[in-house]
Amino acid sequence: MTKKSVSLLASVGLLLAAAIWGFAFVIVKDSLDYIGAVWMMAFRFTIAAVALAVIYCARLRSLTGRAWARGALLGALLFAAYLFQTIGCGYTTAGKNAFLTTIYVMLIPLFLWILERRRPAWYVFVCALMSVTGIGMLALGTGDGGAVNVGDLLTLACGVFYALHIIFTAKYDAEHDPILLTVLQFLFAAVFSWLAAPLIDGAFPLAQVANPRVVLSMLYLGLLSTMVAFVLQNVGLKYLPSALASLLLSFESVFGVLFSALLLGERLTVRMAVGCVLIFAAVVLAQTLPDLVQRRRQGAA
Repeated sequence: MTKKSVSLLASVGLLLAAAIWGFAFVIVKDSLDYIGAVWMMAFRFTIAAVALAVIYCARLRSLTGRAWARGALLGALLFAAYLFQTIGCGYTTAGKNAFLTTIYVMLIPLFLWILERRRPAWYVFVCALMSVTGIGMLALGTGDGGAVNVGDLLTLACGVFYALHIIFTAKYDAEHDPILLTVLQFLFAAVFSWLAAPLIDGAFPLAQVANPRVVLSMLYLGLLSTMVAFVLQNVGLKYLPSALASLLLSFESVFGVLFSALLLGERLTVRMAVGCVLIFAAVVLAQTLPDLVQRRRQGAA
């Protein structure tokens, strides 16, 4: 398989992950009426860790101490990102939660510039700005008039941790098996969630766990939104630059708004449609501009 084919498959995988996460915003918003945010995290990460470990149990024996340490760091970043996002979702609209989370699109190139002294190409900033502008037109026009509340601030904090999570995942994927690294970060995120849940949400929600609606929601969040989507993300980050990967993953907000319109009856306005076009254009340019720039340089040489 050629490098270009691998990159294309990785891009498709990231878009699929974005679609799964887009639907998850609807699931999370509904589930918060029944179960606490951190208990929800404990269940979803435990389900994902156990399911993935069962599938790849034979390969887990090859894990080194270095891999465990890096898995712990990724798990801590993942836990922090989802803690702020899930709690924030309870205080703001699902659309704004989706939009503000994707601030990582802008933060990743800036963090890479700070951490690695590696200035991104100019088109990365242009595409990121287009993407964030489009997401804003989608999400900020869907709810409460654009007012900022505590849920929005918590979600912004989530974007910071998610940006760091993507950067370090891409870095560690180059040295470790991305699947095994995914198992480890789920395991540690689950441990942190089980420790924090009684302190933040209170006693174990025994009655809610018996609710079939909650059970189905947790299975979706654990198996699809966590296990499948993060495997797609972590494998994709092995074959795509993290800045480009973040642009593709930002489509989760597009899918989130679309699923909300289809399932919750939210209206898709002209403003939101323009936002979709902007995001689509940003992704297309991010895919095509590197080749155009390289060809131009080769032609000049």
